Amino acid sequence: CKILRCNSEYVAATLNLRGSSRNAAYCSALRSYSHCTRKTARTCRGDLAYHSAVHGIEDLMIQNNCSKEGPVSPPRPRPPAPNHQGFESLDICNYEKSFLYKHGQPPGYQHCAAFGDPHIRTFHDDFHTCRVEGSWPLLDNDYLFVQATSSPVAKGSNATVTSKLTIIFKNMKECIDQKVYQAEIDNLPAAFEDGSVNGGERPGGSSLAIREHAPGRHVEIRAEYIGTTIAIRQAGRQLSFSIRAAEEVARSFTEEQDLQLCVGGCPLSQRISRSECCQGRMAAEAARALCKEMLPVEDVYFQSCVFDVVTSGDANFTMAAHGALEDARVFLPNAEKLHIFQ
Repeated sequence: CKILRCNSEYVAATLNLRGSSRNAAYCSALRSYSHCTRKTARTCRGDLAYHSAVHGIEDLMIQNNCSKEGPVSPPRPRPPAPNHQGFESLDICNYEKSFLYKHGQPPGYQHCAAFGDPHIRTFHDDFHTCRVEGSWPLLDNDYLFVQATSSPVAKGSNATVTSKLTIIFKNMKECIDQKVYQAEIDNLPAAFEDGSVNGGERPGGSSLAIREHAPGRHVEIRAEYIGTTIAIRQAGRQLSFSIRAAEEVARSFTEEQDLQLCVGGCPLSQRISRSECCQGRMAAEAARALCKEMLPVEDVYFQSCVFDVVTSGDANFTMAAHGALEDARVFLPNAEKLHIFQ
């Protein structure tokens, strides 16, 4: 995909435009840019930078009243500028930087989490407690596939916990080879399945990296090339998943990829009422006292904690809800959305 060459030729052609003929020359440069992107269309279909460029050109042509037909400008020789921060000098595998350069503002982000019973906080801040035994996709889009496998929390129980997580970072040309990460209870590795700790030998390989915060308990995966960070934790006998993803990445899926718990939450048939577990039981009061120590605000994280402790009889579930709240505190772009009350 040669989109970077198109970008740098456009930047060079428009760098020093001045005077009365500026608009005509600017339109010529945009037409050249458009012609260049069309030539790369076949090889660049899956490239974020390509799609951003195509949409950006359309907007700029409308804003500057440029006609699609007309003369095109040959690429101008770029003047020497050692500190010039044009697109050509940006790392295409740094999503935030390239988005800022193209749009003049930082990208928007969304947060999703799955923890405890499991409880799902969707990208749209809906909150469900789910039965979902077996394997279910949390995410399934053009860049990421995340599957959670759930097992009953205790024999004969309706409640389930996440016992395995599989995360696939899909191949991205300049940046990373496809990488698979798998975690199971008592096996939270600080490496991908192939033993590597980054995106491989490609120029942007370091834009995907794993970092261990607490051995066997907390791993973080940063995917800078798609503006995404994932946290995986183990608390007691369950795994939890949290993600902060660029909006553009979270929305990059087709109608066929319609089952994603992070997008639509749990199917209706799989939802459990959190209030059912905890009425009229002495255990509920003890669970509330335990959860209150870790979670002073009585929001859905607190309610989930009480539900999990009563259902499982395991005090470690206070750590699951607390960890999910701490991830949300770091990942949520809008701190006012941290607490959800139902």
